[in-house]
Amino acid sequence: MPHYDRHPDHGRASELVEASAFLSGLRKIETYADGKLQQEWRPKQVFHFIQDHYIEPDFVTNVTAFWDKKIESVLAYGSQFYNPAWEGDPETYISSPDFIHIIEARAREFGKRIGVKYAEGFTCKKTLGVDSLFDLR
Repeated sequence: MPHYDRHPDHGRASELVEASAFLSGLRKIETYADGKLQQEWRPKQVFHFIQDHYIEPDFVTNVTAFWDKKIESVLAYGSQFYNPAWEGDPETYISSPDFIHIIEARAREFGKRIGVKYAEGFTCKKTLGVDSLFDLR
């Protein structure tokens, strides 16, 4: 599955996270915290959030309970997103008044797939496992 996005830094950051997760599990790479040698450690999975381009998710998760907080967090980056007080400024892809509606539409689309109002999609390289089929929606 590709790790890319409209903004090239997002895809590169994804690659860096994958590489870092792998390297952190190698015993021969020594790292220190507060002067003490750290043990190697590797996460079981690395999940990549689907942002702008449509990528078929490997799984989606219900975010309905946190939706208002998510939008509040996105809008906290006020210098990047739509602000009607900036009339006359050049419009960018994300400063368009429609951009937040696009985010919501994607979340509603993913939510519909699992029977909730809002969901977000993720990809991963490894196969996901579950202990019980009854845990699946």
